[in-house]
Amino acid sequence: MEKLDKIVERVKGLPNKKLIAANGVDSHTIEAIHEAMELGLIDATLVGDKNKIAETCKELGISIDHFEIIDIKDPQQAANIAVKQISEGKGDLLMKGLVSTDQYMRAILNKEYGLVPPKGLLTHITVIETQNYHKLLTVSDVAIIPNPDLRQKIVITNLLIKTAQKIGVEKPKISVVSAAEMVTDAMPSTLDAAILSKMAERGQIKGAIIEGPLSLDLSVDMESVQIKGMKSEVAGDADCLLFPNIEAGNVFYKTVTKFAKSEVAAFVAGAKVPCVLSSRGDSAKTKMYSIALAALVS
Repeated sequence: MEKLDKIVERVKGLPNKKLIAANGVDSHTIEAIHEAMELGLIDATLVGDKNKIAETCKELGISIDHFEIIDIKDPQQAANIAVKQISEGKGDLLMKGLVSTDQYMRAILNKEYGLVPPKGLLTHITVIETQNYHKLLTVSDVAIIPNPDLRQKIVITNLLIKTAQKIGVEKPKISVVSAAEMVTDAMPSTLDAAILSKMAERGQIKGAIIEGPLSLDLSVDMESVQIKGMKSEVAGDADCLLFPNIEAGNVFYKTVTKFAKSEVAAFVAGAKVPCVLSSRGDSAKTKMYSIALAALVS
């Protein structure tokens, strides 16, 4: 796939999923959900202040009757109720509305009714459409795990593989990114990358071709591959990027979205259901693409 629109088209052919929005009162969230409903991707319940939802719907020219509404005034309580709805089997997808990421994650991680399986690991997965690359790029982690260890990187890698396969990449090529392609104990991320690459080679990680360590240019730029004489099935043609830490991932994410004006879809993987986690400032289009991706993964 080269475009996020292709994800939307794929989801159109599937049965509707039920989305629960945590404090879904803001215009971008409601507009995105309404568009996804109009496209036949989802049905939706908005948990939040009904008066604010009514005001927002009026501003957008959308009938409030399109949505099931659970009237909750407090944002944290709205997030809690939304998660409880999912845990009780009343929804297939969770979505963050006008609530802080801390409040949203607190609800997801709640020990009584939260959505994380025992010994589970949550990671943030982003699918990026950029005019400067020839296909969609799936990356992690840019938002949740500050400094993943090898065990966590194995989990993240498997979640990257599952996501890439859902968007049509039968055997994704994964680049384990570091600052260089040489293995050195002075840079621990290169050691993890080499281990992950060998694990895939030996079949301990299945369903992907994994190469690492690779620098970013060698991951996605064939000219750099040719100049440096790198021989690799992944180099220059990566489907997925696994970042060494949140600093690298987050800077990459913000660079491609702010400077390259790339479009993205993102969700939290590893929970019992996909959880859409976009910024409160993200556009309705970004949120709609994120809904479509979560519905497809679901």
